[in-house]
Amino acid sequence: MNCFNICCFSLLFATSFISCRNQSGEQSGEASGVIRQGNQETPDSAGAIESLFNDSENRDRNIWQKPEMVISMLGDLNGKTVADIGAGSGYFAFRLTPGAEKVIGIDIDPGFISFLDSMKVRLPESYRNRFESRLARPDDPMLSPGEADAVIIVNTYAYIDNRTQYLKTLYRGIAPRGRLLIVDFKKNDIPVGPPDHFRITLNDVRRELVSAGFKIVQVDLESLDYQYIIIAEKE
Repeated sequence: MNCFNICCFSLLFATSFISCRNQSGEQSGEASGVIRQGNQETPDSAGAIESLFNDSENRDRNIWQKPEMVISMLGDLNGKTVADIGAGSGYFAFRLTPGAEKVIGIDIDPGFISFLDSMKVRLPESYRNRFESRLARPDDPMLSPGEADAVIIVNTYAYIDNRTQYLKTLYRGIAPRGRLLIVDFKKNDIPVGPPDHFRITLNDVRRELVSAGFKIVQVDLESLDYQYIIIAEKE
């Protein structure tokens, strides 16, 4: 089996594993908790990164998750550090790499950290230093004070224990005026995502963000069929 096939097989295994853990309600890197040239995406680099995600499960997810649209909601990432909490297999983390100065893929599972590192070495050499994997604790994303200009938490927020306290810890790791983007599943009868009792309402997320000191700047219930998007800012 050549390196490309091994890469695709590994990613298919990881995403299938994530899906199974999602359905059972267990915490995982994506249900817990492209490359650029001068900040411009190039056709060759886009093809390289997409080859890491070229399996049928991810193609289906691309339809309902709309990763490019979600990332665009962070605005211009040029010169910024972005942290992906619950990075899992790197579905968002590697897609963030083209527009950001640095991307930190954060997970509490050592297995996913190893997987992220195995994917990192498949990036063109000139871009590897822009990506860092980081093993965190369930109660601490392990960000230095003001380290991240933007943070995303996708399909992970509902699995965090003591969420308000966690957000207060995260708040310290975000730079002034930095943004936090949360995407999670609506509490409806929808065909994807974990069981309903593992989901958290938008109102609960809003309340917890405000309690932790964040300012809500945008709420989007329409762009994604199965999920809500909420963006908050550190004042």
